[in-house]
Amino acid sequence: MKRYLIFMGLSVASIIYTTSCQKSAFDDYYRDPSKVTEATVERQFSGMIYSYRQLIVPDYGNLFVTLRPTIFRYLHISGWVNEANHLVPGGAAIEDRWTRYYEGLAQFKELENIYRKSVAVEQEEKRIFYLAAKVLFYDQTQQTVDLHGDIPWTEAGLLNTNNSDYQSSYPAYDRAQDIYTVMLDDLKTISDELRTITLTPAMTERFNTQDVINSGDIELWEKYCNSLRVRMLMRVSESTEFASRASQELAEIINNPSTYPMITTNEENAQLEIHNIDDNSIQTKGIRGAFEAEGWLVNLASKRMIDHMVENEDPRLPFIFEPGAEADGDFIGLDQSLTSSEQSNLGRGGTISIFNRSTISRNEYFMGVLFSATEANLLLAEYYQKNGNPTAAKTAFVNAVNASVDLYRDIRAASAENTVPAPPDPTQTQKNTYLANLDWDGASNKIELIATQKWIHFGIIQTVQAWSEIRRYDYPTFDFRVQNSDIQKTVPVKFNLPPSESTYNAENYNAVRDQDNVNTKLFWDVN
Repeated sequence: MKRYLIFMGLSVASIIYTTSCQKSAFDDYYRDPSKVTEATVERQFSGMIYSYRQLIVPDYGNLFVTLRPTIFRYLHISGWVNEANHLVPGGAAIEDRWTRYYEGLAQFKELENIYRKSVAVEQEEKRIFYLAAKVLFYDQTQQTVDLHGDIPWTEAGLLNTNNSDYQSSYPAYDRAQDIYTVMLDDLKTISDELRTITLTPAMTERFNTQDVINSGDIELWEKYCNSLRVRMLMRVSESTEFASRASQELAEIINNPSTYPMITTNEENAQLEIHNIDDNSIQTKGIRGAFEAEGWLVNLASKRMIDHMVENEDPRLPFIFEPGAEADGDFIGLDQSLTSSEQSNLGRGGTISIFNRSTISRNEYFMGVLFSATEANLLLAEYYQKNGNPTAAKTAFVNAVNASVDLYRDIRAASAENTVPAPPDPTQTQKNTYLANLDWDGASNKIELIATQKWIHFGIIQTVQAWSEIRRYDYPTFDFRVQNSDIQKTVPVKFNLPPSESTYNAENYNAVRDQDNVNTKLFWDVN
C-alpha cells in the first residue's frame, strides 16, 4: 500500500527545498533536507522542476527503460533487433515514467498547498511562481494523459494535505477530456495574467534565480503558455467535444500574435540547459549508458529514418547520426524487415549507422527541450494549411525546418565530447536544397510533410510528442515484423496503466479497467 501512496502523495518536506537555484547549479541545500529551515513557494517551484528533470533532459531511465523498448520502436526512431512481443509495452517501462510524473505532481500539489496557505500579500508577490509552475505542470500532465488516457489527477498527490491519512488519499481517476478542459481553461487565464503581471524588484531577483527554464523572463513564459495552448488545441481539434472550442481559440491566438505571442525562434525555446556536469543537480550523465549499454545494440539507426534523410539531403543527418565504422562513410540504417539473426549480425558488424556520439549519446550537455520554435511553426503550418492560407503555411513550414537544423547544430555545439568531429555548420544553401527536395509546392499531402518533420525533429528530444502527433495524423506509417505467437501484432495506440495501479489503487482502477487496453484510442485520436 505505502509504495503507491509514497509517489502519489510525496512527503515533500523530506525531499526538496533549496535556498537558491541558479542556471549553473542547484546548490547543496537541494539534496540535504537537514539544512532546510522552511518551505516556500519559490523553493517548491525549484523542487518541482528538479523532480520533472528526468522527463525533460535526456535521462537514463526515461531513454533506456521507457522509450527504447516502446516509442523508439513504434516510430522507428532507432533500429532494434526484432524479438517476440516487441510491440507490447512492458510494465517496467510504463511504471518508471508514471512514477516520475507523479513525483513532480506531488511537488506541484505541495507548492499549491503552500501558496494557498500564504497571506494575501505574499500570494500576490509570489504569484509568478505559481503561474509558471502551472504551465510546466500542465505540459507534463498533457504528455501523461496522451500516453494513458484517464489518470488520477484531481485527488492525486494530496497525502500531505490529508494529514497523511492513507485511506482518504487513494486517488480516483479523472477523464482525459475533463483534464484537458481544466488545463485549457486555466492556461487561457494564465496567458492573460502573464501579459499584465508585475513583480517587485526583490521578487524579480528571486524569480531570475529560481527559474532555470526561462531565466526569469516573463515574456518567455507567456510564449511558452500560448504555444502549449496551441499544441493542446490542435491535438483535440478533431474531437467532437472540442472541435468548436479549438477552432475559436486557435483563431484568437494565431490571428493576434501581439496579444498571444508564441515561441517562433530558437532563442525563445523553453528548455532546461546543462551548465555544470560536476555538481549534484540536473545532469545528463546517464545518456551514454542509455545508448551504449554493452551488448544491447541500442545505438543503431533505423533504415526508415536514415533513408529519408539521405534521399532528401537532410542537413541534420551528420549531426544526429554517424556512419558505422565499417561502412566507408555511408549512412545505412537497420532494416526492420530482416530476421533477428540477420539484424544481430549487421548490428555487430559495424556497417549500421549509430546515433552521433558527440551530438547525442555522449553529450553530457544535451539540453532538455520542452517547447521549440520548430514545433510551434509546424503547428502554425498545419493551422494555416487547413484554414485556407497556403502562403503562410509554407512560410511557417520553412521556418520550422530551418529552426530544427539550427537547433541540432546548437545541440552539437554545446557538447564537450569530440569523439566525432563536429560537421561544418549547415549553410542556407544546404537548407534550401533540403526544402526543395521536400517539395512543399508539389506535395499532394502537405499534412504528411508536416507530420514527417515532427517525426524527425522530435526524435529523441521530445519523443512522447512525436508519438502523440503521429497517432493524431496517422503519418508517417511504419512496417513491423511480427510472429504468429505475438500477443500484440500492431503498434499500440496508447500505454497501459502501470501494474501498481491494479495492486495499490484497486478500487479506483476497477472503475477504468475496461479502458486499460493498448488498442483503445484516446478521445482525440479520431483518424
